[in-house]
Amino acid sequence: MAFSLSNLLNFTSTLLLTLSDPLQQLFTAPNNASSATMAARPTGLIATKGIELLTWGTPNGVKASILLEELKEAYGLEYTWQGCNISTNVQKEPWFTAINPNGRIPALVDHDNNDLAVFEGNAILGYLTRRYDTKHLFSFPVDSDDYTRAESWIGFQHGGIGPMQGQAGHFVRFAKEKVPYGMQRYVGETERLYGILDNRLKDRDYLVGEGRGKYSIVDIAFVGWANGLELSTTTSHDMFPNVKAWLLRLWDRPAVQRGFAIPNPPMLDARKGPSAEQAAAVAEAKKLVDAGKEQFGYKYVSP
Repeated sequence: MAFSLSNLLNFTSTLLLTLSDPLQQLFTAPNNASSATMAARPTGLIATKGIELLTWGTPNGVKASILLEELKEAYGLEYTWQGCNISTNVQKEPWFTAINPNGRIPALVDHDNNDLAVFEGNAILGYLTRRYDTKHLFSFPVDSDDYTRAESWIGFQHGGIGPMQGQAGHFVRFAKEKVPYGMQRYVGETERLYGILDNRLKDRDYLVGEGRGKYSIVDIAFVGWANGLELSTTTSHDMFPNVKAWLLRLWDRPAVQRGFAIPNPPMLDARKGPSAEQAAAVAEAKKLVDAGKEQFGYKYVSP
């Protein structure tokens, strides 16, 4: 039975035809928001002061919106956001590439800091905490060992889980031709990396910090990817119980919930699990992934 992408994503045929960057589309919800910032296709910046965020509902996009919601709750930091539907290529238009030459979300402009443009999700996490998290509620002092530990784990997300899980999602869900080697290769490597994350979270509540750890931008860097693990790779969260418990712990935070809802409700809420339609599509895709693993002799090993 062929894997049905439409069953899993519930995207329209028009969206699929205009899909320009499948790796950024992994967890994108349909454009059903009623906010004024979603009323029309953005054509440029709309704010003159404060932070202005350009984003969409992807694992990297939610990094910025979650942290901004945390900063708003903790410090009263106000910001403006615009939803940029990446399936329409709005992020490739000249006004956007003047902000991020790579034409990717998220990107932001700090109108209170000489209209400084910042792009790449993890760079945004660093910038916002350095400038606005004055009490280090979500970060660590730059001269502390935990600051360096935080950099290490954020690098692990940026160079490991993000690229590998993104490629897994492409081969499992978006590739026109189902390639067994590609599916098992990237799903397997994603599982290996989550095994490392699961081991790190043994006897810990958060990834970095003394004792059981402190909630920080390190956790925010991972949460969007972890939330979509099953939809992108067919791998159940149950395979990594410590990651699952950590993910549910993060979902308990109101700012995380609000951040996931910008600019659209998320395709998956880990507290509720996949819908019946999503679960059926995942089960269908998993048959192909498992067949590829058997064909190429895959054995789970981590690290």
